[in-house]
Amino acid sequence: MKNNLRYLNALLTSNSKELKELYSENFPKVKSFVLQNKGQVADAEDIFQKALVQIAVRYRREKFEITSSFEAYLFTACKNLWRRELNKSKRWVTTDSDLERGGEEHDEALALLEQKRWELFGKNLELISENCQKVLKLFFAKVSYEHIVEQLNYSSETVARQRVFKCKAKLTELIKNDQNYHSLTQL
Repeated sequence: MKNNLRYLNALLTSNSKELKELYSENFPKVKSFVLQNKGQVADAEDIFQKALVQIAVRYRREKFEITSSFEAYLFTACKNLWRRELNKSKRWVTTDSDLERGGEEHDEALALLEQKRWELFGKNLELISENCQKVLKLFFAKVSYEHIVEQLNYSSETVARQRVFKCKAKLTELIKNDQNYHSLTQL
């Protein structure tokens, strides 16, 4: 995709015109997500910046291809980072003199691992049948079985549940048989 390379190269070359465009097109969506999920504008700015830096560092180290749009890839990276921040704040009860939490480098490594896992998931999701993709996308979006029955014209919720189970099993099998699976399960 043309924009993917354009934005990746803009990150590497610090092309301010392209970066401003990238920011204006993508930051509002990230900001909205963070604000809806217990964050502030400053948090959204930090997450957005971290995601851009992580993508740039990863692309500089190992050229990779983004199979979705750059915007979707960036948003997913931001969502993953923000969820990790929320989880960290749940686990850590500290004062302003905070304990060392593993450092920025550790966080970046975890973000990269999580992003690669997400890519593995997405790649294998595309390998299952179109019907399974629809079923699982609805299921992962927390759509009720009742609505899955309506949207996919199944005869009952039992059929929808069975279909979700079989599709999840097929996806799990594909992921576990992927050559990258074992390297991404180690931490």
